[in-house]
Amino acid sequence: MNLPHPCAPTLAFRAAVPEDIPALVDLVTSAYRGERSRRGWTTEADLLDGNRIVPEVLEADLARLRSKVLVAEQGGEMVACAHVCDDAGVGYFGMFAVRPELQNAGLGRAVLAEAERVAREEWGLSLMRMSVIDLREELIAWYERRGYRRTGVKKPFPATDPRFGLPRRSDLRFEILEKTL
Repeated sequence: MNLPHPCAPTLAFRAAVPEDIPALVDLVTSAYRGERSRRGWTTEADLLDGNRIVPEVLEADLARLRSKVLVAEQGGEMVACAHVCDDAGVGYFGMFAVRPELQNAGLGRAVLAEAERVAREEWGLSLMRMSVIDLREELIAWYERRGYRRTGVKKPFPATDPRFGLPRRSDLRFEILEKTL
């Protein structure tokens, strides 16, 4: 079981509501795209331009059954988020973001643990899966330290769907990682 980092500040978790969508788009974008994302280690600014998430995708995630967009707050301020859902009997983890200036402080570990708890305890799921750009070796290694394993399954990146970003290179693809909960 993943426990929060001992130095991680206290987080309060809640489910996102439609009114959170603009703040969620800003948070996720800040963690992955543009110059602001370079303050953290999760940036994809050298790989992709454009969107990381759009409001329409978040609206669908919020409306879907057995789907939760987790918001992590510290002192009443949104500092991290993730999406967890039941995908045909398997937990799926995605849209994971921590404010760039707060990365490397244990917040991500706590958010991942909460998403795993939701999948395991609230929905009775025994496996969590995610898709990670396979060039993101440092990020994949972070997940491996938390018990995830590479499955070897690769999927194409949606390079022609601007809702998820505009590739700066042609060799982007996802690798599926999974963990028994």
